[in-house]
Amino acid sequence: MKDWNAYRDALMEHVGEFAKQSPDTVRGLVTMDGAAVKTGHLDGKTHELIALAVAVTTRCDGCISVHTKKAAEHGATRGEIAEALGVAVALNAGAALVYSARVLEAHGQLPAT
Repeated sequence: MKDWNAYRDALMEHVGEFAKQSPDTVRGLVTMDGAAVKTGHLDGKTHELIALAVAVTTRCDGCISVHTKKAAEHGATRGEIAEALGVAVALNAGAALVYSARVLEAHGQLPAT
C-alpha cells in the first residue's frame, strides 16, 4: 500500500518545482480552485467530499492525497467519505451503462453486411 502522507509531501515538493518553471499555470489552477469556493454556497466539508468523489472518478492519486487531508481538516468522518465515494462508484457504473448503450447504438448504425 502507498504511504499517502509521504506521497503528498513529495508531490507538493514536485509541484513547487513545476511552479518555478511554469508559475502562470499553477497560479491559474489556484485561481480556479479559489473561484470554485468563492460563492460560499457549499461548506468546506461538502466541497472536499465532492473533490474526493471526482478524484476517484478521474483516478488522480495526487487529488486523493490532498483532498482526503482537507476533508478530514473540515471534519469529514470516515463514514461521510465512504458515502461520497459510494456516489463516485455508482456514477462510474452508471457511466459505463450509458456508454454501453452508446456502443449498442453505434453498432446498430453499422451498415448491414
